[in-house]
Amino acid sequence: MTELLFRDDAYLRSCEATLIAADDKGLRFDRTVFYPTGGGQPGDVGVAKFADGTTLAIVDAVKGEAPDEVVHVTAPGAPRPPIGTKAVLELDWARRHRLMRMHTCLHLLSAVLPYPVTGGQVSDGKGRLDFDMSEAPPDKDTITAKLNELVASDRPVNPRWVTDAELDSNPELVKTMSVKPPRGSGQVRLIEVDGLDLQACGGTHVRRTGEIGAVRVRKIESKGRQNRRVLLEFEGAS
Repeated sequence: MTELLFRDDAYLRSCEATLIAADDKGLRFDRTVFYPTGGGQPGDVGVAKFADGTTLAIVDAVKGEAPDEVVHVTAPGAPRPPIGTKAVLELDWARRHRLMRMHTCLHLLSAVLPYPVTGGQVSDGKGRLDFDMSEAPPDKDTITAKLNELVASDRPVNPRWVTDAELDSNPELVKTMSVKPPRGSGQVRLIEVDGLDLQACGGTHVRRTGEIGAVRVRKIESKGRQNRRVLLEFEGAS
């Protein structure tokens, strides 16, 4: 198992760690700040700086086979330091922070459009949610204005934990029909946007909605008789 430091503090940019396993899939450390791909959010990238002076690029982070195991993917042909080697893991923080901002913004979008979510994706500077809705959604400008109003309200965003049994008793906490929250440890992490949204989520988020910055709806697409896709991007993005 890996100690998932990002789970308690998404603002940690680096950490000291010890290499505990390495194979063709990548490197595993006893602790990490790297978020692995999951829940529609991409894995982090960055570097691992080892005590012998070696620096390896981490080109992706993915979940391993064991619970809470994070595989730090290196470039093909990269060397494997000896097991037990100490390292400093450093995120590409600018990219991670953009992902955090967009992920939190998608939670706001699910509050603006209170329909079942059939899919979603967080990308660098962009994001989307798919909704199960038969009627036409509001126009782009209306959704954009409401989103930016919620962003500007600067609401606090905080994690909360519930037991598996509590989640089962409150199925409305799972908004995304196609993505199930991380389970297996006996408790599930919720993300609460004060007064606006509460849902199960294992991803990384900003502390306040004001940190998201200005956003806009780039496009609304019909993906079937009852499926509508809403695509977002940060204001000023090309």
